[in-house]
Amino acid sequence: MPEHELLIVKWVNELLPGLMIPAHVVMETIVVLACIVIFGVLRTRLSVESPGRIQQAFELFVEFLNEQLESNIGHDGHRFQKIVGTFAIFIVMSNLLGLIPGLVSPTSNVNVPAGCAIIVFLFYQYQGMKKHGVVTYLKHFMGPVWWLAPLMVPIELISHFARPATLTIRLFANIMAEELVITIFFGLLPLIVPLPFMAFAIFGGLLQAFIFCTLMMVYLGGAVATEDH
Repeated sequence: MPEHELLIVKWVNELLPGLMIPAHVVMETIVVLACIVIFGVLRTRLSVESPGRIQQAFELFVEFLNEQLESNIGHDGHRFQKIVGTFAIFIVMSNLLGLIPGLVSPTSNVNVPAGCAIIVFLFYQYQGMKKHGVVTYLKHFMGPVWWLAPLMVPIELISHFARPATLTIRLFANIMAEELVITIFFGLLPLIVPLPFMAFAIFGGLLQAFIFCTLMMVYLGGAVATEDH
């Protein structure tokens, strides 16, 4: 849906004249506020004796996340549970937001996936330097023997700097394509035809969040890996 058709964006910009806030910023702000409200309410209802359905669903999510962290990073992967879980929830909610009439997915704008990808890139580089030390971590770019450094350093640099680009393009392109297909078919035959595509968009939104977070864990695992890992 074009940005100029989003009534909520017009309303926000009328409340804040002169700022001209882009649609994707408004949408991701909605996602963040929704997360704050949902988890604020959920926190007041946490119970060990009689957990509700929402609590049980999130407990299953945490168990699944811990399994993925251990599988991709190792026994100390739980240290990254908060940041990976935050990315997973944010991306899922962002991907699915576009299914609500009058809203769009912030991840269908390249700036949002790019921002997430850059944070992932900086975070795993920082964790690698923190774990091994700056000098030792940078030596990994030189390969197993010093005389391979002129060949390995360019390859490693290209490989690492390509990661945020591929994370961005994969997430952005898939979500944008899904929204475009739903919008086109909804304009041609509303209510009935778009339903299968909306179901596919839900599956695709969950899948893209899983892929993004899995790659994030793989990158973290490679950055903090040790010889005896």
